[in-house]
Amino acid sequence: MLLTDVATLETVLEQHRLALGADLPGYRHHAYRVLNLCRRLAPASLDSEKIAIAAVFHDLGIWSDRTLDYLTPSASLAAAYLHQIGRASWTPEITGAILNHHKISPSVAGPRRTGLVEQDGGSGDSLVEPFRRADWIDVTRGIVSFGVPRQFVRQLQERWPDAGFHWRLVQLSLRRFREHPLNPLPMVRL
Repeated sequence: MLLTDVATLETVLEQHRLALGADLPGYRHHAYRVLNLCRRLAPASLDSEKIAIAAVFHDLGIWSDRTLDYLTPSASLAAAYLHQIGRASWTPEITGAILNHHKISPSVAGPRRTGLVEQDGGSGDSLVEPFRRADWIDVTRGIVSFGVPRQFVRQLQERWPDAGFHWRLVQLSLRRFREHPLNPLPMVRL
């Protein structure tokens, strides 16, 4: 069963409507696809609210801070939100998911301290690794699947179409490459 019309996701998107501008529908759809992919990949014991918060904030720094070097701004937004709603204890896991969602290699290390906050690098029942996989599945449009059936990925794409999201990322990446040719994709980590 798909998670649809998630209150947390909708509320945060509404709060950032002006920053997202015309990219709001595409980002909303991306967040819902990642949310549902992560829910499918994650242990059943993982709180869906944690996934929703990570999904809505994970790329938001692109628009809030107008940069492709957005992992730390996105994690900072999530940390502030978690503090505001009285869920500060979730900060290491959610910021860990955000800061590691573009890692090429699996996230399997335990908690560690960064300049931002203590972050969870991933453990057996952590959000970090399933979230990383979910985002890779969506960004590659299912080419990288981590065992998720292509039919499920297609179902998500039909329910929440791209709405220009991937094309917008290409445009932003090309602009970043022109401005920073020696560091065109600062969000990708080994």
